[in-house]
Order: sequence, then C-alpha cells, then structure tokens
Amino acid sequence: MKRILILGLMAILVMGIYNYAVYDPYQKTTMPFEERDSQAYLSRSVNGDPGEVVYGKSTNLENGAANTVAAIVVDYRSFDTLGEVTVLFISSLGVAFLSGGFGKTIRLKHKPSFLLQYGARFVFGIILVFGAYMFLHGHLTPGGGFPGGAIIAASALVLYLGGESSGEKMKAFKILEGAAGSLYVLSGIVGLYFAGFFMQNVLPSGIVGHLFSAGIMPVIYILIGLKVGSELTGILDYFMREEVSS
Repeated sequence: MKRILILGLMAILVMGIYNYAVYDPYQKTTMPFEERDSQAYLSRSVNGDPGEVVYGKSTNLENGAANTVAAIVVDYRSFDTLGEVTVLFISSLGVAFLSGGFGKTIRLKHKPSFLLQYGARFVFGIILVFGAYMFLHGHLTPGGGFPGGAIIAASALVLYLGGESSGEKMKAFKILEGAAGSLYVLSGIVGLYFAGFFMQNVLPSGIVGHLFSAGIMPVIYILIGLKVGSELTGILDYFMREEVSS
C-alpha cells in the first residue's frame, strides 16, 4: 500500500512539473518553454539576445558567468541570497544565546592519539583549500559560497576531532563573519549608487569561462563563503561546548 501511495504522489509531482513547464497560468494556454520568461534567465538574455555564447571567447555578456545556477543566484536574485545569509546569521545567533557558553575555554574529554592529532592538521589544510576552491570557482563550475563555507566548517570539525581547542581562534572567526557580511551589504550599496539598483553589477563581465570574469559575482561568492564558513564554525563551536568540561 505504501508503495502504491508513493508512486501516486510521484506521478502527481511529475504531472505538476510538466504542467508548470508548458502551461502558462496567466494566458490559460500552452506555450513552448523557450518562450517563457524563465528561459530568459536560464539563457542570461534578460536585457536582450546575446547571440551565440562561446565558452572561453564570448565577452561583454549580461553577467559573464559560465555557471547558470550561479548567474541566477548571485546576479538576478542576489538580494534573495542576501536574505538566506541573514537567515543563517539569525540561526547562528539563536544557537549562541541558547548555549549560554560565552567566554569559556574548552577542552575535549578524550585524548586524541598521535596519528589522529597530526593527521587532522594535515587533512585540515586539504579540506580548507578545497572549500576555498569551491567558492572561488563558483561562477565557473558547480559550487559556490554555501557549499564552500560548509566545507570550511567541516575542516574546523576535523581540528576538533584532533584535539584542537577554540580559544582565540573563534574570535577571529567572529570578526571575519561580521566583516564578510558587512562587505556583502556594502557591495549592494555600491551597485545602488553607481548603477541605480541594489546588488547591481558594476564590474566588467570579462570572458566567459575565465577565472576573472562574471563581474562582481566571484567577489560576492568569496564573501558568502567566508561568512557561511565562519557562522557554521561558530555553531559547531557552541554545540561542542555541551560535550566538554571546563
């Protein structure tokens, strides 16, 4: 019975997605997908048809990102992404208040072995570099600030498992979190001042597929990655305090 119910729900979901893709609820008629407004955002041609886009050659495109998801998330709906970062900040703030462990120096109960202690330090660097790679290349390949920040937080978890304590390191993360968030908002104000729209790109889009391209998008992804990584590391720190003795 459960299998039948699941298959029925899946069929309804597929039909709903199909109708949404080919049926215009405002015109009450079907239309080709390529004629819908959403297709303009997928092809990044909202302000006009850019013609054929050639990877590694086309220049002066609407946003210059090779990653379609990044183009939508960090360009067309960057204000919404700022809201998502704000939600994460509020969550981190709530965990901090509920934990009530401000100013404590922690010490893990277990004593890590030599292999775990030094192996964690070695793996920490690899994970940290990979997390940075994720948000540095978010406008080119699948990735971005959120997954890159989560990977950075995972590197902090490895250090905890290796017996590292927080101490002064967490203060640096908190400063980095505040600075990255402030610069993200400031980038939006810069776009408002110079281009007339909040979060509007004011830098050249460059050549699609190159590292230095897509205007301000790589900068925003760096700020998001640093902020998300710092916030998740802070949340991890507060949770770890419940499992240690002062």
